Amino acid sequence: MSQTAPLFAPGSLMGVTLAFDLDGTLVDTAPDLMGTLNTILADQGLATLPMEAARNLIGKGAKALLERGFTASGRSLDAEQSDRLFQQFLEIYLSRIAQDSRPFDGMERALDLFAEAGAGLVVCTNKRTDLSLALLDALSLTSRFKAVIGADSAPAPKPDARHYLTAIAAADGTLERSLMVGDSAADVQAARNAGAPVVVFSFGYTEIPAAELGADEVLHHYDDLPAAVARLLGRGESIE
Repeated sequence: MSQTAPLFAPGSLMGVTLAFDLDGTLVDTAPDLMGTLNTILADQGLATLPMEAARNLIGKGAKALLERGFTASGRSLDAEQSDRLFQQFLEIYLSRIAQDSRPFDGMERALDLFAEAGAGLVVCTNKRTDLSLALLDALSLTSRFKAVIGADSAPAPKPDARHYLTAIAAADGTLERSLMVGDSAADVQAARNAGAPVVVFSFGYTEIPAAELGADEVLHHYDDLPAAVARLLGRGESIE
């Protein structure tokens, strides 16, 4: 933990709920998502894509990733192809969902700190709930969260405020004492639409540079997150 990060006193975050995006925020999933996409592209006789393309392709769900990937490789998909290859994508992805995906550096340490201080943690992701749970289970992370709310578990996906509100309610939280942690425009807009503060990480997956997303703060490492939570929610209580 960096020396500037606050150490929260036990119970100082009771009643606070932190909602986390999954891909590009909690876990670096690009290796397995891009690996799955490239397997399908190669099967279709198309050029595979470099890992650097992940930032512009990932973030709007598996079907959008597939369609964007084909477009980037020079071919569009019709509805029938999209549905068929989407099912193939899911089968391949589930078979390797955590083969190379890993939590971002410092993430588990930060979650431990928040949990010890009494905060409720919830996942609010546009990834399908079953895929989200499969990934979190494979990485032994599921138990850290009160709930995992994928796009299919909410009335509408981010950036709709109802996705965020559903996630906060599932964690028995309140909007007034909540904060969104993400990496994309959808995360920022969902929080803004709900009336909640939001921070984004610069290492995630976004077509728009993190500094231009309009978040309250842009962070570069998980060691920066506790101090940001303290500033935005006013719950910092140093025990140093």
